[in-house]
Amino acid sequence: FLLTKLGCSFHTQNIKFGLMKTLTSRSYCIKKVESLNTIIMSSVSEIQVSYINKIKSKKTHKITCSSDIAELLFDTWNKNTIELHESFKVVLLNNSNTVKGIFEMSSGGITGTLVDVRILFAVALKTLSTGIILTHNHPSGTLKPSQSDISLTNKIKRASELLDIKLLDHLIITPNQEYYSFADEGIL
Repeated sequence: FLLTKLGCSFHTQNIKFGLMKTLTSRSYCIKKVESLNTIIMSSVSEIQVSYINKIKSKKTHKITCSSDIAELLFDTWNKNTIELHESFKVVLLNNSNTVKGIFEMSSGGITGTLVDVRILFAVALKTLSTGIILTHNHPSGTLKPSQSDISLTNKIKRASELLDIKLLDHLIITPNQEYYSFADEGIL
């Protein structure tokens, strides 16, 4: 099947589940398979993972409690949109809980936004982050997490445990500079 898709022209009845049926067809097939390996290797894209810290700052943001991250978020969140629509961001941390960066996962509507957990962890893995803090805003000013906020946090927590990336907190922030910390409230 694979050979046909790649345009090779030898008979697949000599191969059953990747094994050669007879010794005579084996040498013929191995030659073709070696040739096929060359075709496969040349037709697969190479992926390179890199992370370059472009910001050389003497001031680093070390996170020791929820108020540290809340202060950073209120300083960096777009004041023109915090009341307009929900946004979901992930704060990426190194092993000493120093902020490597903040990545905006999604920007949604007035009452919600979608988060793709696979993209969240792709970003965390690509930046070699050992810890993450989730955050999103409630334009309405409500500090109480919704059931979907709690479900999403639990889903991300399970995935973070599997990948050995610490989920340290999930903050909900409001336009009036208040915040709710899942860790402080004991529901993380």
